[in-house]
Amino acid sequence: MKAIVYHAYGSPDVLRLEDIPKPIPNDDEVLVKVHAVSVNSWDWDMLSGRPLEYRYISGLLKPKSNKLHGCDIAGQVEAAGSNVRHLRVGDEVFGDLSEGGWGAFAENVCACENELILKPSAMTFEEAACLSHGGNLAVQGLIDVGKIKSGQKVLINGGGGSTGTLAIQIARLFDVEITAVDHTVKLDMMRTLGADHVIDYTKEDFTRNGQKYNLIFDVKTDRSVFDYKRALYQDGRYVTVGGKTSRILQVVCFGKLSKKYRMYIVGYKANKDLNYLVELHEMGKIKPVIDKCFPLEKTAEAFQYFSEGRFKGKIVVTL
Repeated sequence: MKAIVYHAYGSPDVLRLEDIPKPIPNDDEVLVKVHAVSVNSWDWDMLSGRPLEYRYISGLLKPKSNKLHGCDIAGQVEAAGSNVRHLRVGDEVFGDLSEGGWGAFAENVCACENELILKPSAMTFEEAACLSHGGNLAVQGLIDVGKIKSGQKVLINGGGGSTGTLAIQIARLFDVEITAVDHTVKLDMMRTLGADHVIDYTKEDFTRNGQKYNLIFDVKTDRSVFDYKRALYQDGRYVTVGGKTSRILQVVCFGKLSKKYRMYIVGYKANKDLNYLVELHEMGKIKPVIDKCFPLEKTAEAFQYFSEGRFKGKIVVTL
């Protein structure tokens, strides 16, 4: 089968389209013919080998596996192991493979049955490939950890990306005042999604403009914990789902020591909220934002586009 592989860390130029053996599902797995897979920040981190601490997992000097990361998939069941009970050959499915395996930038991938759910017929494969990872992060960050409530002032830092665009739409369901922060090119889109206010981070620092919020949902985590504290009401919550490791460690330490400010890191649970996300999608409450789609053979171009940081919502690789 065709798959995207890499044998060294680096820029998208190291990616290659190669023939590799087709995987064989274990007894509790299904073989999925991939129709779409979206690009996440983890994929970029594993390709570039940065931050360096990630290499303790992925390989110090070169990748332990030559398969490019890839976890957000949508496709069709092609074969099923003997212990699989709820999925059948021909079923259209989607899910996040990050807790069980990777390598989804390929024509086929194996996945445990509990990592996938049935794709509604009204949802495209491209949309399904954009919903799992970012959608679960948004639900768990805003609802489970952030305890979002009606009437609050909520700021979403990184509102124009894959998680942020879904977070704006989910926050809108709670009758809150939403401020979304991102690059100039994403401001109009964030307004369209439901943001009441938008901030261009190239022109304004939301931690220094005097505004305060009940909840800050942060996809970027690129500032000092004391900067975030300045933008929070004392009974407010700061919730991060990713970003620079050094900044995340600050949140861990400060969150444990502070009695006035509540600061949390989402302990991500893959696929936990997929059924809820499907329900919202079928009700027309949320819709994944797709910037561009690239065919598998142009995955390197997809990652180059991702690295420029101007994409809106998701970048999808299709097969």
